[in-house]
Amino acid sequence: MAHRIKAAAVFLLLCLTMAPAAAATPAENGKPSYFKLNNGMEVVVIPDHRTPVVTHMVWYKVGSADEPAGKSGIAHFLEHLMFKGTEKNPDATFSQTVARFGGQENAFTATDYTGYFQRVSRDRLPRLMELEADRMTGLVLSDKDVLPERDVVLEEQYQRIGNQPGAILGEQVAAALYVNHPYGRPIIGWRHEIEKLNRVDALAFYKQFYTPNNAVLVIAGDVKPDEVKKLAEETYGKVAAHTEVKRERPQEPPPVASRTVTYADPRVAQPSLQRSYLVPSYNTAAEGEAEALEVLANILGGGSVSRLYRSLVVDQPIAASAGAWYQGTALDQTRMAVYATPRPGVELPQLEAALDAVLAEVAAKGVTQDELDRAKAKLVADMVYAQDSQSSMARIYGAALTTGGTVEQVQKWPDRIKAVTADQVADAAKRWLDKRRSVTGYLVRDPASGPASGGPASAPEGKRS
Repeated sequence: MAHRIKAAAVFLLLCLTMAPAAAATPAENGKPSYFKLNNGMEVVVIPDHRTPVVTHMVWYKVGSADEPAGKSGIAHFLEHLMFKGTEKNPDATFSQTVARFGGQENAFTATDYTGYFQRVSRDRLPRLMELEADRMTGLVLSDKDVLPERDVVLEEQYQRIGNQPGAILGEQVAAALYVNHPYGRPIIGWRHEIEKLNRVDALAFYKQFYTPNNAVLVIAGDVKPDEVKKLAEETYGKVAAHTEVKRERPQEPPPVASRTVTYADPRVAQPSLQRSYLVPSYNTAAEGEAEALEVLANILGGGSVSRLYRSLVVDQPIAASAGAWYQGTALDQTRMAVYATPRPGVELPQLEAALDAVLAEVAAKGVTQDELDRAKAKLVADMVYAQDSQSSMARIYGAALTTGGTVEQVQKWPDRIKAVTADQVADAAKRWLDKRRSVTGYLVRDPASGPASGGPASAPEGKRS
């Protein structure tokens, strides 16, 4: 991910010295508004009047899964290049302006979306929207910008993947799980394809997907919906829409065989086991299925009281760590994963057999009422706590709207989690934790000479490049 955090200390000082915002009632904070501009751009406004600050995010409905064949990494590469300037605001004008405002900026690329965000004082929002609207269609690139940035991306790929045995295994597991869908490609791209990306590739991808009718604007902070709508119409509303953007992806066939991938590397200090299952996302699931998977993942691997941790780490004990996660926010079929690291003297097949026994017990006997209540309370509490952060709320709504969700669905998510039953969780375990739907990855130390380093990749990053 291209991180561009600017002048954080100055920004904090600015927040401390500005006059405090008027006290707001709970009803004035948090309840989002949604509307569309005439050019098709979606807008979500999340009022938060506690401080005179705004978080401004533009999400494009395009990610690594939308890349043309042979051009893996182009979505992330373009994210980097978006900071190179436009004819109206050349070179580093955008970043320099944000820094001068004492603000922060950043960007990220995922499988289904690409996002750009800034955090500034509320009075700077109009200028920020002008700048972001300008680079929606005004990007100017030359080889002197593109080629050095490609080297930056290649170095990032090495640092994040090539130099991390656990990340390499994670790539291989995903590639084996998705035999037909582009989710099997790394978000950052395959290195041999990154090396060939060029200015023409970047501009073609930009012109195809960067358009207001393929974008979502999310603004959280000390603003009112009416004023945001006026500003949005004066800035983004003037950007002409392209023809309709279609996201056409090959889908996965029904999985029929379990697979195992082993990656051996002399840098591995700690062997590990990870397994990914092909499961429905919130966008593809039947009613209640995704919520049941969410609760199931928490019961299996949500901390020190989870099934996997208690059984493998505390009771037996054969593991140093164990957990699970569910990546529900996705446009197409997604992943649920379990993972564990063995204690010294424990072989990975032994650990896998013990892990399988825990999963089989849940599928056969279900979960207890205490486990169900605890998991649901934890998930709902996490959502409540997220409301304390402008950035977290903006990310939740942006990710939902770019993967087929709606504002209403986000608002009703806690109630849907509360409605999950023990039978639904047991059914989810029986149906989706079928080993034929999975790929198991072994990370082992290669006996070849070399320094040991690195470890297992347990859960995915919330936002990846």
